[in-house]
Amino acid sequence: MTNKILITSFDIWKSHHLSNASDDLIETMIQQNLFAELDSKMSLLRKLPVDFQLAPQFVIAEIDAFQPNIVVCCGMAECRSLLTVESNGKHQAKVLWTTVDVDRLVDGLVATNVSHDAGTFVCNHLYYSVLQHIRDRRLTCQALFVHVPILNEVNLAPVVKDFLAILKLLQQTSIQRQTTL
Repeated sequence: MTNKILITSFDIWKSHHLSNASDDLIETMIQQNLFAELDSKMSLLRKLPVDFQLAPQFVIAEIDAFQPNIVVCCGMAECRSLLTVESNGKHQAKVLWTTVDVDRLVDGLVATNVSHDAGTFVCNHLYYSVLQHIRDRRLTCQALFVHVPILNEVNLAPVVKDFLAILKLLQQTSIQRQTTL
């Protein structure tokens, strides 16, 4: 069974940014041909506008068109030093949790941890919107948001290695889910 994975990244939003770490990670994965290690059809929705309305519109439209089994939205977290898997998205008092077992997902990874706060900016809004769309449409795909630290020569290799491990585990879990549905 072949999976379909949608991965998204954001564009820059501050004048001092030269790039967005989320897109830098995807670009590195492409340059190192690491997506070839996944037995999945890929859709890369890169450089989303950092906009509360447009980012969810673009991603939800791609979910509906591509019909992925796995959605991994990526955003930049300037103040974090590790890759961070978000457990939930929030809107006011409402919280939607991913169906991915995030603790199991990061177990054994060296450059990744779990966060229970995706922030209050577009990243969190996108995550909540995607989780809400999946819930409301009763889609069987799983969604995850990953915050990417600023990449440098010290953390690049471990972050890339962990991100690939996350994708492989999501792929494996998705195949197991498909056989039980």
